[in-house]
Amino acid sequence: MAPQREWFEKDYYRVLGVSETATAKDIKSAYRKLSRQYHPDNNPGDAAAEERFKEVSAAYDVVGDPEKRKEYDEVRKLGPMGGMFGGGGPGPGAGGPTGGFRFEDVGDLGDVLGGLFNRGRRGAGGPGRGTGPHRGQDLEAELHLDFDDAVHGLTTTIHLTSDASCSTCHGSGARPGTTPHACPQCGGRGVIDDNQGFFSFSQPCPSCGGRGYTIDDPCPTCRGTGIEHRPREVKVRLPAGVADGQRIRLKGRGGPGRNGGPPGDLYVTTRVGKHPLFGRRGDDLTITVPVTFPEAALGADVRVPTLDGGSVKLRIPAGTRSGRTLRVKGKGVPARKRTGDLLVTVEVAVPQKLSDDERKAIEALAAATDGRSPREHLGVQEG
Repeated sequence: MAPQREWFEKDYYRVLGVSETATAKDIKSAYRKLSRQYHPDNNPGDAAAEERFKEVSAAYDVVGDPEKRKEYDEVRKLGPMGGMFGGGGPGPGAGGPTGGFRFEDVGDLGDVLGGLFNRGRRGAGGPGRGTGPHRGQDLEAELHLDFDDAVHGLTTTIHLTSDASCSTCHGSGARPGTTPHACPQCGGRGVIDDNQGFFSFSQPCPSCGGRGYTIDDPCPTCRGTGIEHRPREVKVRLPAGVADGQRIRLKGRGGPGRNGGPPGDLYVTTRVGKHPLFGRRGDDLTITVPVTFPEAALGADVRVPTLDGGSVKLRIPAGTRSGRTLRVKGKGVPARKRTGDLLVTVEVAVPQKLSDDERKAIEALAAATDGRSPREHLGVQEG
């Protein structure tokens, strides 16, 4: 694998919080801890956490692989050659023996150092590069859910139209019944080496275009690319308690890789509909329950509906004020760590129309208060 531009710019050991002499076990342990901490599923909607997760993954992709780590360490030991890659000389045009050669002058560092360690570039592909395996594109999709389905979880299917492995040749690029064969010029490596003394530069094989193989009889559907744009279905299992706006990563379900590269990921953003009775606050469900004035003043037992279609008995304490919230344990959203609660907000119902008996009873209550006002503490004169 050829050195990458980022290898000269980023300290992957610092990203993972380990020393340069850390063991493979220590590196793996640090990666697992950080990836759990910053995983998009645990930080829905947090762009900074998502960016940190990508940075940690990129670091582990290099120093977590023994071969890549060896090359990365060799590159970082170049030291005095740093001026060749954009290290500063005394001023413009200095840059040491390279005559002012600057890092930004290089469109792709692999084109300059592709064979720095006498290795080919196959497998080092990235966005915009024409050789070696390329990782597939990450895709985005939205999934609209009912309130109940989001709370309890479900398995469903997402329909999308995107690039996918060709349905005729299954991604080989060759007509069914035939197979690609290794390029005779590069021997399947996808690159040819040009030895220049101390350096050994690599360039894409002109015969196979850097793919490492040739196709004599291309697939008529994809014309040899192995990829076609078509509708497809992706099955997804949503855990209980998924929230509105949560972003879920489906690894390997994105766009197909090219030249043998891995597929990208599919990121699904959930859109949860409203419920006629219940609201949601994290893992807790919320509901507003009307009570009469006598129930609030004297106390009462009332039945409160639950999301599963049942009900629970709730004790309204005597003297409950309108707007007070009471908690029913374990009747909320089932989450991974705990099941949430049902938060019941009491609302004292004021009758819009009164019968004669009701009016007389309320007037009698008013008379029994001896003119006491609940607004006395405001310090204002009544009337």
